[in-house]
Amino acid sequence: MAEVLIQDLEPALLEKLEMLAKLNGRSLQAQLKHILQAAVQAEKLEQSEALVVSKTPEELGWSPGFFERTALKWEGELLTRGEQGEYEQRLWDFL
Repeated sequence: MAEVLIQDLEPALLEKLEMLAKLNGRSLQAQLKHILQAAVQAEKLEQSEALVVSKTPEELGWSPGFFERTALKWEGELLTRGEQGEYEQRLWDFL
């Protein structure tokens, strides 16, 4: 297994790392390994999120400008939702 040597580590940082290791019930080496693994996982997640490409409404099949023409354009009566009743009753009322 490879070894990594970190030089010129500030004493205050080393003390904080040792305290963190103790709080987590780990050796300093195990704590540092845990921190590095978590950092790599976070980086992988950020990279995979960057690969997600959003599609435009047009690419999803909407006509160009559809949302600009329709959003907040309702001019009729206010839409209301009727009484829904209890969950069990709603289901049986329609059968």
